[in-house]
Amino acid sequence: MKRQKRDRLARALSRGYHAGILGRPREHCPYYSLDARSHWLGGWRQAMEDRATMA
Repeated sequence: MKRQKRDRLARALSRGYHAGILGRPREHCPYYSLDARSHWLGGWRQAMEDRATMA
């Protein structure tokens, strides 16, 4: 059970990162559960930082 939960959260993080790299706004987060949403937003924030350092 714990492994599946971690995998879901890791997937949310990577999808958020991907969305951030593509320049999508954070309002387009597809998750409603608090844990998954926070992981998605964490990935999105990291992507925004990475985009700023690349430019």
